[in-house]
Amino acid sequence: MLTYSTDRLALRNWTEEDAGFVLDLYSRLEVQRFIGPVPRLMAHPAEARERLEAWRRRDDGVHGIWAVEVAEDRRLAGVLLLKPIPLSAGVPGPGNETEIGWHFHPDFWGRGYAAEAASTILQHGFEQGLQRVVAVTHPLNLASQGVCGRIGMRHLGVSTRYYDTACELFAASADG
Repeated sequence: MLTYSTDRLALRNWTEEDAGFVLDLYSRLEVQRFIGPVPRLMAHPAEARERLEAWRRRDDGVHGIWAVEVAEDRRLAGVLLLKPIPLSAGVPGPGNETEIGWHFHPDFWGRGYAAEAASTILQHGFEQGLQRVVAVTHPLNLASQGVCGRIGMRHLGVSTRYYDTACELFAASADG
């Protein structure tokens, strides 16, 4: 998987040593409360290792799931995802859409890291030939909705097209 850097961040591949961060991140209710219809807290180191292995398999040259590291001190701050998005049950269509998403540790909220990392990966997706990328957020996740706006995504309203739940839908296209 390609790695990227910005002035403040490095977006890199995951290593086995990152499992402790993944466990810490996804065991926090404040992180998980807006992920999925029902929050599910990670509880065991084996779950973190399994998640890392699944993320490593996601790389296809376009899609991937990157570790977001603060360049200054090399501390992990979060996760940046560019991946196929699953359609809700019964939704017609080819189901070949791409989603961008991010999950950051609360210690790094409010610093602009999510928008900085997401802008970089959104550009990567368009450079690799994606024509449209969507983001979905829980209706109450105003912080992520703000990130969507800051990276140039348009708000399209509430949708039940993905994940079998009602989400706020945002989209960006390669042609602007």
